[in-house]
Amino acid sequence: MSDATSTDLYEVTMAQSYLREGMTGSATFSLFVRDLPPDRGFLVCAGLEPVLDFLSSYRVDADDVDVFATVMGRRPEDLAPLLGLEFSGEVRAVPEGRIVLAGEPLLEITAPLPQAQLVETYVLNQLSHQTAVASKCARCVLAADGHSVVDFSLRRTHGIEAGHQAARLGAMVGFAGTSNVAAAYSESLPAVGTMAHSYIEAFGAEEDAFRAFARSHPGPVTFLVDTYDTVAGVATAARVLRDLGLGPGCAVRLDSGDLGALAVQARTVLDAAGLQETQIVVSGGLDEFAVDGLVRSKAPIDTYAVGTRIGVCADAPYLDSAYKLVEYDGRAVMKLSSAKVTAPGRKQVFRRPEHADLIALVDEPPPSDGTPLLESVMREGRRVSERTKLDMARQRFVTDLAALPAGARAIRAPTAPRAEPSECLTSLAADVRRRIEQNLLGHTRGAL
Repeated sequence: MSDATSTDLYEVTMAQSYLREGMTGSATFSLFVRDLPPDRGFLVCAGLEPVLDFLSSYRVDADDVDVFATVMGRRPEDLAPLLGLEFSGEVRAVPEGRIVLAGEPLLEITAPLPQAQLVETYVLNQLSHQTAVASKCARCVLAADGHSVVDFSLRRTHGIEAGHQAARLGAMVGFAGTSNVAAAYSESLPAVGTMAHSYIEAFGAEEDAFRAFARSHPGPVTFLVDTYDTVAGVATAARVLRDLGLGPGCAVRLDSGDLGALAVQARTVLDAAGLQETQIVVSGGLDEFAVDGLVRSKAPIDTYAVGTRIGVCADAPYLDSAYKLVEYDGRAVMKLSSAKVTAPGRKQVFRRPEHADLIALVDEPPPSDGTPLLESVMREGRRVSERTKLDMARQRFVTDLAALPAGARAIRAPTAPRAEPSECLTSLAADVRRRIEQNLLGHTRGAL
């Protein structure tokens, strides 16, 4: 079976019904985040590349039909209309690395209705998860205020694929490296790492461990110094570094305790040993809040290794994202459910210097100072834009971040900017609401 089966059952049941009813007209679905999570002033768009790969190769084959039939308790012949279905639609999307706000479409898919429906689950999964993690990583970079941040998340992420994504997304927003060997190789990232406490414990003495490690790795080394007594461990590391002439480029790592206070003590010991160029790396349950506190305390820390809390996006592990039908067969549609009203019609978002973002209809004239965020990335089921390279996405992020208000960049209690709807979008929403309400009223009267 193929990735076409990585979907929710109701996508299949709806698509089957659409095909039976001949409802194959052009449909547009819009993917957006209703509200930002707490302590978020912005999001970083990510996950588009795997979505485009998925759509480019999408095809329902005989094995997929058998899977659908089995889980539905139906005969394969009943689902035969799905056989051979491919994605032949258009995708307009915000490129990876760009900053987005609540309510703004990250992506719009226009395709025959069954196709656009079937791909919903996979598209939502990729964009929602990766945008959440990229945004968390971006806040770590902000909190570090120019100090290096590296990814140590692989061992705690929810799966190996998620660990790879975390490494890539961290690099997208400015991480200096990753401990993930596979990701470092495939994404051309600097690989970083030191040693575990078990390594120290395996030797009879801490100094023996440091010297053995240096013999195996004659280049710059980082010694983990808190297995026993941290300050004594720093003194031992300093002695080994001086004896072997390994000071410049080397580091000591603190992984527990009061990292700020221990960093001050470690710096004092290293400087007294003439190892002013030896750096201090800290790790151990760090996230942007902890990093922000350490930076504000002016702790002499050079590199922050962030792991679990970043890889699983601990404080905001999901986004309130939605993939909603906004147009079918030339007719604008919307949802009126309480607290979940959607905006009808195909859209474009315009970023305006010194003004709020404008969410407009796709075919209305752009504002004179507006730059469109959504770009055409796929037509007739094929890519029309080049694959995003990490340096391209990183530059987009840096540019957008610099233009954000200071309140949105705050680590604690940020103020998220709000996008504004255009007059045309507001007018269309009112017209569609009126039409729906009139239809409902007519049906109610007819029933009476």
